[in-house]
Amino acid sequence: MTASPLPLDKYFSYAVASTHRKLHVNLNKQLNSFGIQVETWRVLETLDQTDSLTMSDLAKVVLMNPPALTKMVDRMVADGLVQRQISREDQRQVTLVLTNMGLDLVQNVRQPAIHQNATVVEQLGPEKAALIHEALESLNKLL
Repeated sequence: MTASPLPLDKYFSYAVASTHRKLHVNLNKQLNSFGIQVETWRVLETLDQTDSLTMSDLAKVVLMNPPALTKMVDRMVADGLVQRQISREDQRQVTLVLTNMGLDLVQNVRQPAIHQNATVVEQLGPEKAALIHEALESLNKLL
């Protein structure tokens, strides 16, 4: 027996995708004034919070496929925001680190993301925001 279909907006995948899209579009609009996109901010923010990462590790963290990340990092290297270095642990691996220009930029572009996060928490209330965040983390681990 086939189950009755749910309305589209009742599927978890749709609800998560719809919310993600709205948050992404909103943050992208704010970051455009700095000449960057959300994905670039994710790379900058991640590299600022870690010593160095390989491209494959970075791709996982910033939710990008490796070929797209490679193209974006090539542009970031050309723009002077990041540099590639030979890994100290494994000479076959290349790690990424922020340049001084990248460090300066991440300090500026962090504010729109912090503001967006604070606005969402304020609108939902801290308890509900924490509950949603915890539920999404749990769902992410299950998948």
